[in-house]
Amino acid sequence: MRVRYTPRARRDLQSILEYLDERNPLGALNVKRVLQSTLRLIGQFPESGRLAAQRVRVLPVGRYPYLIYWTIERGEAWLLHIRHASRQPWKTGR
Repeated sequence: MRVRYTPRARRDLQSILEYLDERNPLGALNVKRVLQSTLRLIGQFPESGRLAAQRVRVLPVGRYPYLIYWTIERGEAWLLHIRHASRQPWKTGR
C-alpha cells in the first residue's frame, strides 16, 4: 500500500530530523533509518499498530521515543502526525 504524508506529518518529520541533526548527526541518521523501516512496515501491513481513535492507528518507531499516527483512506495509508512519545497523548483532530 502506498504511504502518503499530510502536510502536518511532513512538518513533524522535518522538525524531528532537524532537531536531532543539530544535536547528534549520527543519531539523526539512525532515527531516520528506523523511521523509514517503520514506514515500510505500515505500507506492507497498514492494519498494524493499535487503534488510537476511530480509524486512526499508531505505531512506535522501533526503540526510539516517537509515535506515528495514520489512517487508511481510498487504499492509501495517510500519515497524520509523528510525535515524541513523552508528550501528552495526541487527540486526533487537533
